[in-house]
Amino acid sequence: MPQRTVAVGSRSGLHARPASLLVQAAARQPVTVTIARQGHAPVDARSLLSVLALGAGPGEPVVLAAEGDGADAAIAELAALVAEEHDRPADETAGAAGAAGSGE
Repeated sequence: MPQRTVAVGSRSGLHARPASLLVQAAARQPVTVTIARQGHAPVDARSLLSVLALGAGPGEPVVLAAEGDGADAAIAELAALVAEEHDRPADETAGAAGAAGSGE
């Protein structure tokens, strides 16, 4: 069974927004993917409540696992999502968009 350990990239951990993005992406996969904090039982990555209940904090390693055709690709996609920073402050995002769009 393919698996990968990845550190949670969001500064606030695997809270509502990054957990929701993970669950949505897991639901699109052709295989069932589980996620676990190290030393804890794995949970279905398609269950928002289960993912939130993990309580995975920023930088904490989690283990993604799947089995079947497409497991490696599913894990790669979800690992990238977990490792990504989803907590950029709104002013950083707006500032970058404003700077890129100003033609003055």
